Amino acid sequence: MLLHSQILGEGKPFIILHGFLGMSDNWKTLGKQFATEGYQVHLVDQRNHGHSFRSDDFSYDLIVEDLHAYCEHHQLEDFVLLGHSMGGKAAMNFATLYPELVDKLIIADIGPKYYPQHHQHILKALSSLDFSEIKSRKQADDAVQKFISHLPTRLFLLKNLYWVERGQLGMRINLNALIENVEEVGKALDIEAYFGGDVEFIRGADSNYIEDIDELMIKKQFPNAEIRTVPDAGHWLHAENPKVFYRVVMEFLQQ
Repeated sequence: MLLHSQILGEGKPFIILHGFLGMSDNWKTLGKQFATEGYQVHLVDQRNHGHSFRSDDFSYDLIVEDLHAYCEHHQLEDFVLLGHSMGGKAAMNFATLYPELVDKLIIADIGPKYYPQHHQHILKALSSLDFSEIKSRKQADDAVQKFISHLPTRLFLLKNLYWVERGQLGMRINLNALIENVEEVGKALDIEAYFGGDVEFIRGADSNYIEDIDELMIKKQFPNAEIRTVPDAGHWLHAENPKVFYRVVMEFLQQ
């Protein structure tokens, strides 16, 4: 099965992978901006997310092969690959397995290390949604607010809601499969994995996903990596400070 995507613009291929519980729509505004710079931007929905297919199986090995099949179908090579969070871990795995396909690699606020499971409250909030009773987005937000007070996080999560039919809400994500396989999301990159091409790691100044001590591990597996920091931004740096994020990415691509 082929991954769903939104393709914007013409030019050098530029693939963007969203994070856990996200979707291609999260990157549409930035994707349009990159497209004006002479790129053909592929905003990809990963398995069990967005409009892509559902599967009980979920791992980085499978995500990488999904993307490889997508690239073969669209005859993509020598492309820019950008991934955020889970998408960044997927992008790292892909680049180390298929380095000949990746021209430049951009990793947004995630490192190659292991991350303990920390999505429990989010998954619990989404699991609490009973669409036999919830009939509006406002009701869904009220239900999720009992678990998550941070409005931007709720808005991000509730983008997954859609109208299955008139009066019936549902979720784009395959929540059950993601809950069953959530431990996969934090898995470390294989210790032997290596990519010698140009890489930029971009972290949010207010995020702790990439710490100073992580640079040693990053440089061991990605020796040509540079690390940049986006101010006034946390883990969702591309949404919290999109202007600086865009500028940092373009500076890297134009080197």
